[in-house]
Amino acid sequence: MYSSITPICFASPLLEKPVGKESMPQTPPFSAMFDSSGYNRNLYQSAEDSCGGLYYHDNNLLSGSLEALIQHLVPNVDYYPDRTYIFTFLLSSRLFMHPYELMAKVCHLCVEHQRLSDPNSDKNQIRKIAPKILQLLTEWTETFPYDFRDERMMRNLKDLAHRIASGEESCYSERKKTRNLEAYVEWFNRLSYLVATEICMPVKKKHRARMIEYFIDVARECFNIGNFNSLMAIISGMNMSPVSRLKKTWAKVKTAKFDVLEHQMDPSSNFYNYRTALRGAAQRSLTAHSSREKIVIPFFSLLIKDIYFLNEGCANRLPNGHVNFEKFWELAKQVSEFMTWKQVECPFERDRKILQHLLTVPVFSEDALYLASYESEGPENHIEKDRWKSLRSSLLGRV
Repeated sequence: MYSSITPICFASPLLEKPVGKESMPQTPPFSAMFDSSGYNRNLYQSAEDSCGGLYYHDNNLLSGSLEALIQHLVPNVDYYPDRTYIFTFLLSSRLFMHPYELMAKVCHLCVEHQRLSDPNSDKNQIRKIAPKILQLLTEWTETFPYDFRDERMMRNLKDLAHRIASGEESCYSERKKTRNLEAYVEWFNRLSYLVATEICMPVKKKHRARMIEYFIDVARECFNIGNFNSLMAIISGMNMSPVSRLKKTWAKVKTAKFDVLEHQMDPSSNFYNYRTALRGAAQRSLTAHSSREKIVIPFFSLLIKDIYFLNEGCANRLPNGHVNFEKFWELAKQVSEFMTWKQVECPFERDRKILQHLLTVPVFSEDALYLASYESEGPENHIEKDRWKSLRSSLLGRV
């Protein structure tokens, strides 16, 4: 059974942008948003916003008052914000206000500044601005669909959509569900314990050795295709104490390939080797012609840690009270890169039986793993003997 297992991608593609009318503003894909320095330096420049509460340096927006940044988000007849800015601001604005509060401000600006509530307003102007506002709302609903679980968000959305294009809001009714990052972390933990369980379960030493070699091959394949999350999970499972203590079993294993993998995922120097490999996989993905070469699944616990420390380590506001937008460019770069990777369709055929096994087969708890390990290769010292007796008593009901 195990020989047919293929490393799983668990990609969750985002909803593709629908093809709109010719008059709809066209924006670049996520992969085109940011250059290697953090953001695209050439995508948006607006002379009229070079002041008025926004601070630029070399045509790069660095900071601004919250109200000015919101104003910069709202399109008008002659202006539509670049997708880089839309994504970055929508991602970061929740540090200052709830999404429904931002939506209320956007709706107010759209209605009042564009005179959408005025029956005597220029209909030609409304026809020009309506596609841009709808485009902005579309990008928001597609990129951050969870925001619209809030009834207050939906009320504002429906009200604005009704004002500018009656009957057009049907395009917002169906949104593809996105997978929460927690699902990847939970999968990581389950896979680690599954690997340890499958290794500790066999009674015979040669069977345990074969299982270790099998998972080394799976881990190597994960590395080759760019599935670093599952790679690290497998390595973590094989490094769990109940597994690593099986010295007689490991003596029968050719560990050269495993040593190479451990080196690649070595946590020293802030995971330098892994980060180098991740950059290589990301670069390969940009120029790839096949879905298999486009796969990049990062080590999610480290990704979350990086974003957390970036957020906590840099101030949201500058001493002059401006929003620190330079920080938000970097946050947006990391999140948008992940969202680009999510759009890759998994090229491997799904085997329902294997998926069912991976996701539902019982896995041992840490105590059960230790007990199985001691039963396979006896305790080596008094501490292990005492623990073995305790586990036999509590789990098996015998001394």
